[in-house]
Amino acid sequence: MSDTPQVLLAHHLKALKLPTLLREYDKLAQQCAAEGTDHPRYLLRLSELELIERERRMVERRIKEARFPAVKSLDSFDFTAIPSLNKTLVLELARCEYVVRRENVIAVGNSGTGKSHVALGLGLAACQKGLSVAWQSM
Repeated sequence: MSDTPQVLLAHHLKALKLPTLLREYDKLAQQCAAEGTDHPRYLLRLSELELIERERRMVERRIKEARFPAVKSLDSFDFTAIPSLNKTLVLELARCEYVVRRENVIAVGNSGTGKSHVALGLGLAACQKGLSVAWQSM
């Protein structure tokens, strides 16, 4: 049997910029065949893999373009160390609705109180929500 269809498929998937489909279609086709999955569900699973990978790469690209000095999330922040910090408010800010409303966020406090960590966590959350971020130290 000729390899022409696979070569053409690889060419078309590269031209369409679908690297995950190119990498996963054969393995997933074998898996779906073994499970008796129909063609639409196979295509659905394959397209979901492509979308998930694209989103992952877009988040990575936004994080890189933000030029954070370090990547820190709010998950790693110890809210118990600073009881005066309003955890609910910080987590609300992580939803990034203030960006859409064009509101500012100002963090004031002594050195070592976690302002940068919270700011980095909010920046990371924004990147994950599809927003562009530019880190600037003051």
